Amino acid sequence: MPREIHPEVRPTTTPRGGFEIPEIEWIFGYGSLMWRPGFRFVEQCPARLDGYHRAPCIYSRHHRGTMDVPGLVLGLDAGGYCLGIAFKIDIKDRPQIIDYLYEREMIGYAYKPACVPLNIDGEHVQGFTFIADPDHDHYAGDLGEMRAAEIIMRAQGSSGLNRDYLMSTVEKLEQEGFAEPALASLRQRVRMLTGEIDQGGGI
Repeated sequence: MPREIHPEVRPTTTPRGGFEIPEIEWIFGYGSLMWRPGFRFVEQCPARLDGYHRAPCIYSRHHRGTMDVPGLVLGLDAGGYCLGIAFKIDIKDRPQIIDYLYEREMIGYAYKPACVPLNIDGEHVQGFTFIADPDHDHYAGDLGEMRAAEIIMRAQGSSGLNRDYLMSTVEKLEQEGFAEPALASLRQRVRMLTGEIDQGGGI
């Protein structure tokens, strides 16, 4: 079922951050975009992106954290591959959707917009997404499972609890049949910390 375009974002044909609006029909989602795209689309299907993998490598100081207590969200880090959801859009909606995605993804995050090659059921197409920027101050890199869990456990931002973001994303990955053992293990670690908090043990 097509979703509504974000009502607060107006269409534009001007470049954003030096990146021209791409001539694409596909948007690639690998994190919260998979379960909350927030824009109208005409089709969605599983897709594979080679050369990048999904990882909790981006500090969040807005949606899932604050400046004082940053959270940790997913990014596309270099190497490996990523299974996600490709959303096909109507080209007449493209400028407004790109605006919406910038508004959503570029609020202080260590992301760079990119057009990337996607494999959709054997067909190769170009898709628009955001990849991690390792030169950005908000790039966390690989913190290890325990440290990542501690950050996620504590953080909350304008979009809610950081741990809810992780739980919803891993649940969506499992629904789609995308195996992510590292994220499943991180979820379990966060659940263990939740149990310790519930019992008064803290973290």
